[in-house]
Amino acid sequence: MEQRVLGRTGRPVSVVGLGTWQLGADWGDVRERDALAVLDAAVESGVTLFDTADVYGDGRSEQLIGRHLKERPDAGVFVATKFGRRVEQRPERYNLANFRAWADRSRTNLGVDRLDLVQLHCPPTPVYSSDEVFDALDTLVGEERIAAYGVSVETCAEALTAIARPGVASVQIILNAFRLKPLEQVLPAAAEAGVGILARVPLASGLLSGRYTRDTVFSADDHRTYNRHGEAFDQGETFSGVDFATGVEAAVEFSALAPEGATPAQTALRWIVQQPGVTTVIPGARSPEQARANAAAAALPPLSDTTLAAVRDLYDRRIRPQVHDRW
Repeated sequence: MEQRVLGRTGRPVSVVGLGTWQLGADWGDVRERDALAVLDAAVESGVTLFDTADVYGDGRSEQLIGRHLKERPDAGVFVATKFGRRVEQRPERYNLANFRAWADRSRTNLGVDRLDLVQLHCPPTPVYSSDEVFDALDTLVGEERIAAYGVSVETCAEALTAIARPGVASVQIILNAFRLKPLEQVLPAAAEAGVGILARVPLASGLLSGRYTRDTVFSADDHRTYNRHGEAFDQGETFSGVDFATGVEAAVEFSALAPEGATPAQTALRWIVQQPGVTTVIPGARSPEQARANAAAAALPPLSDTTLAAVRDLYDRRIRPQVHDRW
């Protein structure tokens, strides 16, 4: 699989990675053996980046990855984790003492001496403007608890603030065919600064797979049931902030754009991979088959200019009014 350098980490990673929120919580139950099979399938398909967080299953996702790393030490997997969402979201919680404790917990969960990448996990907006926060992260690098740090953001404004920080190696942001705003300023700014971009929620919580109808029902412990209006965390994390009915209808149009031999989900991933400035896209997977199919998107030919224009038109007509000015 094609590799790209992840910004200021200096490390090459696969253009399609694996998001592991599903393996921890909030997407329904995934058994341990099934989760490990997903990790195996991803690596066998050329994936070299796993994205996780200390809050996914309160450490379960990290622990499963740690077990996989121990069983396959030669796989060369780069692990990007995140911290900060296990506590009440107040800016003063983002301090050196907490960072040390959080990093040490993740090191234990993953079974590593030094974390490849720690990302602030969508903290309160003022955190991005705090010199003390980034001084503390620099201290973790100096103490060799972490090799590099980045941020995971909700808004383009937060991303631009972070990119201006000289120590920020990467920015993780929602980017998909239903969330085009990052193309305007964030991706060009990141490319100019040498900051990596991890594109998350690439299928708009599954909408862009084209598998759902208005009548689809998700389990009670799935965030696509309980967070549609931002009841638990930022609304933009669920269906990219698009209301479900609109998203289903728009997904039907998007599915029609898939080239021969590609699924709508693979088309959505291919669209992201070819956006200038993107380092890697991190779709989740709940089965080995899904992990393999996602990885295969990296080998698809680039989408045509006609298809790219059709995606833009679809966004402008159906999606832009709901999301563009919010995130």
